[in-house]
Amino acid sequence: MRSANAETTAAVKKDLRIRPVSFGKRLWMQRQLMLMSVPMLLYIFLFNYFPLWGWITAFMNYNPAKPLFENEWVGMKNFVWLFSKPEFIGAIRNTFAMAAINLVFGFVFPILMALFLNEIRTMHFKRTVQTITYLPHFLSWVIVVGIAQTIFSSDGAVNKLLLSLGLVKAPVFFLGEGKYFWWLVGVINLWKECGWNTIIYLASMSAIDPALYEAADMDGAGRFKKMLHITLPGIKSTFLVLLVMNIGYLMEAGFEIQYLMGQNVVMDWSQTIDIFALKYGITKGQYSRAIAAGIFKSVVSIVLMLSANFTAKRLGEDTLL
Repeated sequence: MRSANAETTAAVKKDLRIRPVSFGKRLWMQRQLMLMSVPMLLYIFLFNYFPLWGWITAFMNYNPAKPLFENEWVGMKNFVWLFSKPEFIGAIRNTFAMAAINLVFGFVFPILMALFLNEIRTMHFKRTVQTITYLPHFLSWVIVVGIAQTIFSSDGAVNKLLLSLGLVKAPVFFLGEGKYFWWLVGVINLWKECGWNTIIYLASMSAIDPALYEAADMDGAGRFKKMLHITLPGIKSTFLVLLVMNIGYLMEAGFEIQYLMGQNVVMDWSQTIDIFALKYGITKGQYSRAIAAGIFKSVVSIVLMLSANFTAKRLGEDTLL
């Protein structure tokens, strides 16, 4: 009897045993999802990976009039030229400076705004503030730069406000002095993207267990202490993942705003690596040197992202890889 029961139990376990599903069968089971992802995969391959074969021209004295492999190979000569040119060193400085300002502004102020909106209980006012702050994200950079040039001009709203408050005795030439350019870029980027960047933090805050706030109320914690000890720790993982991603994009200080606002008088402060590559690649026809600048930018971005990811992993936090 016991033998029969044991055999029956073994048979049931065998039937209930989860069999591993092969990769091909899993693909077939999820074929709808796979088909939906095909256009995006093609887009990424065609516009992000396929053009990488052109990197070999950075190691040539490239002339588009000749067949590709008939051009003279020069090795690292173009990279040596880049780092011997003060203009490129200045472009690196400008790129890092504006990217760092954008990184700090792009994290501090959206988190503060998300905390502010999360504490608002009047839904009508909250939605109105959200709508107003999100709208600049959908404006093109041409419109944004036009507005900024009007506001920060010598007779613009900012100078009129400073003069009326007695903070300055004469209009400040914001658009024509290089020392203001980096901060102008940071402020304009903040105005355009701050409201949009709060969406992720608000979504992360909505996932925090309300019981934690109720327990804090019972302990007599005020709003500030709840924000400090519940809300901010609750969005820490989201913050770190976004920080790793944005450090990877640290070399992407921007192109449109610097190109549109970068007059000759502030060129030493406005020229980024992207503008340098455009100038030498399209205007001067020195394609190999422009591609070498792009390779340098890509390699540095990869190193920065991997370093930030490794640091977060060593600290025991959520990472991308």
